[in-house]
Amino acid sequence: MYMIMFVLDDPKKLDPILDAWENAGVRGVTIIESSGIQRRRIQQKRIPMRYNIDPMLFGNEKGNLTLFTIVENETKVDQCIQAVDHICGDLDQPNTGVLACWPLHTVRGLPRQ
Repeated sequence: MYMIMFVLDDPKKLDPILDAWENAGVRGVTIIESSGIQRRRIQQKRIPMRYNIDPMLFGNEKGNLTLFTIVENETKVDQCIQAVDHICGDLDQPNTGVLACWPLHTVRGLPRQ
């Protein structure tokens, strides 16, 4: 079993990624709204003004979505990575995302199919 974590920069690409992962056989994905240290630092540098309509000042900053899923084998990991590459492009480019995966020693609580 493997854990895949993907931090998606563009929330508009969420549904295509979920569809592609589901087509690859992924049975479930946990999605968490998240934000990174760079966005936090940018937010702290802004000078609040009473009538400034900047959403970062009011807690509505543009954030990320972090996806977590557990897959059975490296073949599924590769399929998920290929889907992300196809939908988001080269993750080495800015404002795309960050993907990591690692083997799991113990997994409990997953429904068997």
